Amino acid sequence: MSTTALPEPARAEAFRAQMRSGAKTRAYFLAKLPLAWFAGLRVKHLDAERCEVLVPRGWRTQNPFRSTYFAAQAMAAELSTGALAMAAVQGAGAPVSMLVTEMRSTFGKKAVSDAVFTCTDGDRVTAAVAETLRTGEGTTVEATTVGRMADGTEVATFVFTWSFKRKS
Repeated sequence: MSTTALPEPARAEAFRAQMRSGAKTRAYFLAKLPLAWFAGLRVKHLDAERCEVLVPRGWRTQNPFRSTYFAAQAMAAELSTGALAMAAVQGAGAPVSMLVTEMRSTFGKKAVSDAVFTCTDGDRVTAAVAETLRTGEGTTVEATTVGRMADGTEVATFVFTWSFKRKS
C-alpha cells in the first residue's frame, strides 16, 4: 500500500481506470501511442503499486528469428513503468513533467510466446513525484520491470530511470 499521498488521488485513479478499460486504452493508444496500438499492447493490471503490460507474440512484433523483437519488448516494458509514472503525475495536482533519462536491459531467453512485463515500483515512483512537489526540485527514480512468458520463463529485465520536474 502506498504511504506517499498525492494531492489529487482521484485524478490518478481515474487515469488508472481509463488504462484498465480495454476500449478506452485502445483509443488512448491510437491517439497518443499509435505504435503501442499497432503492436497490440494490453494493460493487464494497473493499480498504485503495480502495472502489468502484455506484448503479444505475432507478426506485428516478431523478428526474423521467430521471437518477439527486442524493441516491442522495450515498448511494453516502458509502458509498465510509464503508466505508473503517468498516474502519479495525474495525481500531482500541479504540472509535473516526466521523461525517461536512461534505460538498461538484459535478455534471458527468447520470447517465443506472449510476454507480460510487470513493474512493482509504483510506491517509489509516487514518492519521487511527491518529492518533486514538496521541494520544487527535479527528482529521478529507477523503475524495474521483468518480462515473463506464461510458463514463467523470464525473457527480459529492463530498468528505466524516470525524471520528474515541476513545471513553472
